Amino acid sequence: MQDEEQQQPEEQQPEEGTPEEQQADEQAAPEEALAEDAATEDDTPAEEALAEDAATEDDTPAEEAAPAEEPAAEQPAAPAADDGKKKKQDVVPGAELDPIAIEPERRLDAEERARNEAEEEERARRERELIGEDDEAAPLATQPTKISGDASYSATGKRKSSVARVILRSGDGSIQVNKRDLDEYFPRAFLQSVARQALVQSGYEGNVDVRVRVHGGGISGQAAAVRHGIAKALCEVDPALRPELKRRGMLTRDARVKERRKAGLKKARKKPQFSKR
Repeated sequence: MQDEEQQQPEEQQPEEGTPEEQQADEQAAPEEALAEDAATEDDTPAEEALAEDAATEDDTPAEEAAPAEEPAAEQPAAPAADDGKKKKQDVVPGAELDPIAIEPERRLDAEERARNEAEEEERARRERELIGEDDEAAPLATQPTKISGDASYSATGKRKSSVARVILRSGDGSIQVNKRDLDEYFPRAFLQSVARQALVQSGYEGNVDVRVRVHGGGISGQAAAVRHGIAKALCEVDPALRPELKRRGMLTRDARVKERRKAGLKKARKKPQFSKR
């Protein structure tokens, strides 16, 4: 028993330690506490420094952005642009160009005046021909001849491939083409005026009735054929009308027709496109 008791204190002694070790432990404990306090003190200022840096970074962009807005607020430059526009508007366009020297009019001699007058007359005649307005549109000076009630005069007019057979009788001026009124058969006013042209210019419009049978060709060719037949029939009614109607070209058979197509061509003279490759 004694041996066990003696062994127990010996075993416990190493656990308690020697007095020197205890003193060393007591000295180390305050040093560790001081180190921990220093670490906490070192950490807190670092966090505060980071917070201050972040605050300064947030403040500096705001301070830098403020000056950028100042130029936008300044708007005194607009009046200068307006002044420039006003100045440009006040400037007369072409003021910097040199004036054109106008020569005084030179008096023309008799030959030059005659030449200019002839050119103007020729130009006016061509314009009247293009427009269709000519002095020849005026009615003839002769008085219309009275036709007896039973008399009738017939003639044949042609244009292109159209053939018109015309019969004139005394009446009130009605015109029928293929048993239809002229306005109905020729709906265009131009074609109606072409068909009536011989009657209007000879002065027989409203004095004779006209009956026409026409076939072949188109509507324009048929109207010209009717005019040709009426003009020939009027010459039979009054032979004195022939020279004037002949001068105005109503008794002449218009031989102009469409040119025939040639072999190897698309039309009369139109060639197919040449292949380069």
